[in-house]
Amino acid sequence: MRQRTLKQVLSATGIGLHSGKRVTLTLRPAPPDTGIVFRRVDLNPPVDFPVGATAIGDTRMASTLERDGAKISTIEHLMSALCGLGVDNAYIDLDAVEVPIMDGSAISFVFLIQQAGLIEQSALKKFIRVKKSVEIREGDGAHLKYARLKPFNGFRLCFEIDFGHPAIDKTGQKVEIDFARTSFVHDIARARTFGFTQDVETLRNLGLALGGNLDNAIVMDEYRILNADGLRYDDEFVKHKVLDAIGDLYVIGHPIIGEYHAYRSGHGLNNQLIRALVADPDAFEIVTFESVRETPTVFRSDWAVA
Repeated sequence: MRQRTLKQVLSATGIGLHSGKRVTLTLRPAPPDTGIVFRRVDLNPPVDFPVGATAIGDTRMASTLERDGAKISTIEHLMSALCGLGVDNAYIDLDAVEVPIMDGSAISFVFLIQQAGLIEQSALKKFIRVKKSVEIREGDGAHLKYARLKPFNGFRLCFEIDFGHPAIDKTGQKVEIDFARTSFVHDIARARTFGFTQDVETLRNLGLALGGNLDNAIVMDEYRILNADGLRYDDEFVKHKVLDAIGDLYVIGHPIIGEYHAYRSGHGLNNQLIRALVADPDAFEIVTFESVRETPTVFRSDWAVA
């Protein structure tokens, strides 16, 4: 089980979901044990943002890296694709404050990574194995939200949503995904972000959702979905929350061997969860596997496209 990076440099251009600004994204290979490092190349001098649980600042509507007064926001969809395709090391250059939203899912990033290609490196792949349960809870009753990690010899996610919206209520509200049997690319990566027309004015007054439209999000009024092509999955809403969670968890720096449970969780709760995990030395360990036979089944092959 070796670490992996990109074979070649590849770039793409898009707009930021919240900033509305044009941005060029460039993916570059990185040496073993580098991890995922974002870089603002539009700043002088450029600022590097190594991902890590404590590197996340603002979590309103997105996961945002912050360092020395600089920011890179909306990293979660790209991080989800990097996790899903098993990329351990990469430099990610941006010439603006936000990762481009592309079509609102992770699939454009998947295609970009696949086009760049992947190579194995000399160093063993490192995993974070959950040794005991860690949970973050907020509110109670109708306002309850929680996110939990617990020991499991693989990678499994269970997520339940409750938006109380007629269009969402008609779709699947809960999903359980064991990636030993499920393809990230086929079953998760195409799930798009979503929003509500009644929230647009408030968000834009906060400087958010300035680049959002029907081409990069599922948009709903009070009753229905406004996108002419409808949904990509019957349970696309909850699957997008899983997509976000995979990216938020991968910010920890390595693939997680464990099980994630969440109810109405979001970027903030997910980040609190991985912060709580790394803050407790008894809750996790970093492991490598010399033999493929020792590795959890989910990581023995390319679980992303199986």
